[in-house]
Amino acid sequence: MNINLYDKNNSKSKKVSVGVLFTLLLTLFVGHLNQDPVTSADFASEIAKNTQRDTVLPPILPVRKHKKEKDLLDPAISKMWGLQSVQAIKAWNQLNIKGDRKIIVAVIDTGIDTKHPDLQKNLWVNTKEIPGNGKDDDMNGCIDDVHGCNFISNKGDIKDNHGHGSHIAGIIGATHGNGVGISGVAPNVSMMILKYYDPRAPGINNLVNTVKAIKYAVKQGAHIINYSGGGLEASPAERKAIEEARKKGILFVAAAGNEKSNSDIHGYYPADYKMSNIISVTAINKNKYVLPSSNYGAASVDVAAPGNNILSTLPGGQYGKMTGTSQATAFVTGVAALIMSRFPDFTPSKVIKHLTQTGDFDQRLSGKTKHKKRLNTYRALTILDSGVGVTGIVAKNMQNSPETKFSIESTTDRSTSATDETGLASFVKRMKKEISKNVKTADK
Repeated sequence: MNINLYDKNNSKSKKVSVGVLFTLLLTLFVGHLNQDPVTSADFASEIAKNTQRDTVLPPILPVRKHKKEKDLLDPAISKMWGLQSVQAIKAWNQLNIKGDRKIIVAVIDTGIDTKHPDLQKNLWVNTKEIPGNGKDDDMNGCIDDVHGCNFISNKGDIKDNHGHGSHIAGIIGATHGNGVGISGVAPNVSMMILKYYDPRAPGINNLVNTVKAIKYAVKQGAHIINYSGGGLEASPAERKAIEEARKKGILFVAAAGNEKSNSDIHGYYPADYKMSNIISVTAINKNKYVLPSSNYGAASVDVAAPGNNILSTLPGGQYGKMTGTSQATAFVTGVAALIMSRFPDFTPSKVIKHLTQTGDFDQRLSGKTKHKKRLNTYRALTILDSGVGVTGIVAKNMQNSPETKFSIESTTDRSTSATDETGLASFVKRMKKEISKNVKTADK
């Protein structure tokens, strides 16, 4: 098949092969795609064609202090069922692991209360920026971004006008032991605050701002990105930004979504991009059942974590409860930060494997998550790979032993002391006993 092209100079038509023409156009198109966007505006225009990603935030249930309570929660930490459920407190007390401020967590959300007594000490600091001079000192496209950036205004004003961002930040890294408020899963951490959404600023493109925030986190050296938003449509630009994060060794913790749907059938993004640095999180209640509002998927959702009526920080130095996969995602991010502080050489895929394989096995998660596992902080910090504990002891001659002999599923959820049967000391004792038994059998 040929196409007739009209030549004005010769007033004649020329026949050109469709195959040649197609090859030429394809070359030009591919060349265009391979050109990296130079400015934020160029990059934004690349994804402006996508459907606007709506951001629907859950309601907040404020918690009022009783007259007899001088402080809200550090003195009453037992009220935080989420921390109890994931055994974070046990990990702090028995392993003395509370994180490291060298670990930078980028929180892409609605901003934060920078003066909150439970949050202000754990804010990331951009040392290349001079506070309050109205200039973009480090030339990264954001003015006065001392603790992060507001991508609605491209300035460092990261004030939280809703409460969701402050709530998420509190779950991840609220200060522990300061006598006020709550404690985050990783009390020692640095939180880079990236504001992509503001309910008081209508007409903004949340997807554009999300991509900008991801790229900022990559450039500024974040180790973990926590993102609670998402949508039903995939975005090539968003995927590309997360791929850049993967190449830099950044873990991406994403909410599975609150669409009440099976993500295996109806995708939810960015949680459902098939990428090795993304972990998708769904939410469970106190009874360890997936919330009716939460997305789920035996092939698409990685792990479950507490997400119902979670108490955390709010703007104005306040506290309140929120529900959703956003809250569950923050728990996973907090544990991931502890893992990275404990095992700094772990890659994102290794951290994800650790989070999913060391969790509590639960049949109630059958058909809901890939591994049927609930988040467990203590086990994530004490178990390396199958058959290997943090002591470095490796079980040998174990081919005749039950598969669960040294698996984390064989232990219970009882609260324990350092000498309890579910503790690390017991783990080593049982391992040595089984090895001795197998050696004697082999000698006969």
